[in-house]
Amino acid sequence: MNRSLPLTRVLLCALLLVAAPLVQAADAAVDAITQAVARPDVLRGQFTQEKQVSGFKNPLRSQGQFVVARKHGVIWSTLKPFPSEVVVTADRILSRQRDGSTRVELDARQQPAMRSVNAIMFALMSGDVQALSSQFNVEATREGQGWRLKLTPKSAMLAKAFQSLTLQGDRYVRQVEIIEANQDRTRIQFTALSEAPAALNADEARRFE
Repeated sequence: MNRSLPLTRVLLCALLLVAAPLVQAADAAVDAITQAVARPDVLRGQFTQEKQVSGFKNPLRSQGQFVVARKHGVIWSTLKPFPSEVVVTADRILSRQRDGSTRVELDARQQPAMRSVNAIMFALMSGDVQALSSQFNVEATREGQGWRLKLTPKSAMLAKAFQSLTLQGDRYVRQVEIIEANQDRTRIQFTALSEAPAALNADEARRFE
């Protein structure tokens, strides 16, 4: 995977682990955030992404749109600077390039632990604190009408890949910041979020096939 897909890269690191049972956090702030965050079947939106790579002066920037479907997975479509698409399902991670070519990045038949990717990806983008707490130590704070979660890996294996993830939001996740172990830093902003229509359209459903 390339540097323009930080969320997917983080999830690939999670594949090295056997999915742990969910842990219910007892912290009052965590409970309040859990109640505040929406749990739609389908969430659509746009993203802008900026990655600062160690040793480089100028950050890498990209933007695009996404679809998170609870029963299907995630479609992550980069529009600028170069069109590309990554589709994450319970069975595989599929990449599509601007020339129309496709490639299966990972297949559950070869990586059984990959079946946890769908749930973790959805948890990151929907702020599912309970699911995230199975893999991360969670530090939760309320900020006015919003909230902030700082996640640090529980596993030494994950800690080799990144240092922390920080999520900020309200009813939805609005920003994710990823600090990798090598100090590369990625910030992703989510905008134009919508739960309507509540079901996938024909094109979205086809892209999950």
